Amino acid sequence: MASITFFIQSKNNPAGIYIRIRDGRTIDAKAKTKFSIDPGNWSAAKGQPKNLKDIALKNLNQKLIELKIALLTQYNKAVSANHFIDTQWLKDYINPPAMEGAVPEKLVDYFTYYSLHKKSTVELATWKKLQVIKHLLERFEKEMKRSYFIMDVNADFKLKFEAYCQKQNYAANTIARAIKFIKTICNHAKANGIEIHFQLSGLACKMEKGTKVFLYPDEIKKILEKNLEQDYLDNARDWLIISCETGQRVSDFMRFTKDMIRYEEDVPLIEFTQVKTDKVMAVPLSKTVRSILKKRDGDFPRRISDQRYNKYIKDVCRLAGLTEKISGSKFNNETKRKQTGKFQKYELVTSHIGRRSFSTNYYGIIPTSLLINVTGHTRESSFLEYIGKTVTEKAIQLAKYF
Repeated sequence: MASITFFIQSKNNPAGIYIRIRDGRTIDAKAKTKFSIDPGNWSAAKGQPKNLKDIALKNLNQKLIELKIALLTQYNKAVSANHFIDTQWLKDYINPPAMEGAVPEKLVDYFTYYSLHKKSTVELATWKKLQVIKHLLERFEKEMKRSYFIMDVNADFKLKFEAYCQKQNYAANTIARAIKFIKTICNHAKANGIEIHFQLSGLACKMEKGTKVFLYPDEIKKILEKNLEQDYLDNARDWLIISCETGQRVSDFMRFTKDMIRYEEDVPLIEFTQVKTDKVMAVPLSKTVRSILKKRDGDFPRRISDQRYNKYIKDVCRLAGLTEKISGSKFNNETKRKQTGKFQKYELVTSHIGRRSFSTNYYGIIPTSLLINVTGHTRESSFLEYIGKTVTEKAIQLAKYF
């Protein structure tokens, strides 16, 4: 006859409770249950909690008894059906694997489910961010010593998640974006029939307003006129100028080829589909861009990786004299986190600076409705937030037309 016992293997608090099933010499399997306890409250001799007058310990003991009865029933059925009984069988009983096609209810599991369904429809960078947040949640759950379900994402979850991220030196905006992403995951789960917590919609994700770093027209001129001896820096500099003149993301402008150019009434247009938005774009090429193409016999610069581009344009801006100290944030290779402070401007230059420079420099010169048509923003409010314009600045800009 099978015997079922409980035991713990750690002196750390809390210690996981294990279950073991033995039957003769052929069956001896053990697995970790979802229950845990303070080792000081565990009786190794009896294989159960001590002090059953304590309500919490009494409830725990009752759950262990129920698990034991249910397992014994399932075991007898499996033996009758000649099923193979081993440790994996026991683990699968304690924590059943998700059925193929089933919608998971655990938060981390749902990230995997969401990734599989969205991988072919989202930008690679977005998919990678999804994996980063998933791994962050896994580390958070390990710290909390528990698994969270979709239903558990509430105000208490938010407070604990924020506290953990702050302890790990994550920036406030990084934490806010992670929570916003988690809310998106939960709402996707809701659409698939998974129950969510009533507090989910009220979880605020306030972003701190940081310094919007962009290149002023005179700085762009310095970069354009700088004599660069190394060909690879000249190549990167031309891409940087093109991004400042077209207002596109690196995932888009780095794909530009002369075959994408067509003429409308002698005006050269670059036609392409934005990777992130899947929006078909037609952007006029400025005289500056045309001069770069002429320099290169009608071709765009050589395509390079995002990583090299980010490195090279920092070197270009440093050589062009962009060394004044300004406020901003940059990635710290030692802490693997972004740090805020004052840095020389070239240190804060990234692949996105061209798009923001275009949007900021032409704001008030080109009608906003035309600008957002070039950048691909769907709302004017999003565009203004992107370039850091306040309501007051917008009013002052409007006053110039009176």
